[in-house]
Amino acid sequence: MYLAIEGVIGVGKTTLARLLQPAFQADLLLEVFEENPFLSDFYADRQRYAFQTQIFFLLSRYHQQRRSVPDLLAAGRNLIADYTFEKDALFARINLYGDELVTYDQLHDALAEKIPVPDLIVYLRADNDSLMQRIALRDRPYERNMEREYIAELNQSYEAFFADHVSRRSPVLVLDTTHLNYVSRPEDLKSVENRIRQALKIVPFQPELPLEISGDG
Repeated sequence: MYLAIEGVIGVGKTTLARLLQPAFQADLLLEVFEENPFLSDFYADRQRYAFQTQIFFLLSRYHQQRRSVPDLLAAGRNLIADYTFEKDALFARINLYGDELVTYDQLHDALAEKIPVPDLIVYLRADNDSLMQRIALRDRPYERNMEREYIAELNQSYEAFFADHVSRRSPVLVLDTTHLNYVSRPEDLKSVENRIRQALKIVPFQPELPLEISGDG
């Protein structure tokens, strides 16, 4: 089983991945974003540092997934990631323009062919107010000046991306986390786990309706 969790900055991807790890006896693949030397500069001046930031992330994510994912899956291990390789292109389409975007797309497409795709993507959505509150609560230094307009733009882009059933290579389970608290409420975490088991047909699970899932790989 290869499960990837996606969503906008601050939605709770890494937290959910860690909480689900024991239930699925899975290895974790966590995004190494803090090693990007351009990240703080990017949030201070998006236009100036966008290309360097995106290329660093693209190559970092490629090397991480290329090294780890095939070996774990070949060994029959369960794997939970807190990001997908595809997400990088979503950010690039917001932050890059003209020749920089063309160059980025060519590199991304060449690398993406070599990356295994998840059996299921769990897309966590939340409204903009909830996202801004969560970003403020975790208080990462480089996110303290995060613009609400940027989060709103990302949120809209994620919604459009996951509404596009044609271009996706993995099925997607959509979970609205605006009113979920899987950190403090065990029943919320159990419900999320159950819906993932149902989507992947991993027993035991208790059928729940509605189950919003799209795509068939």
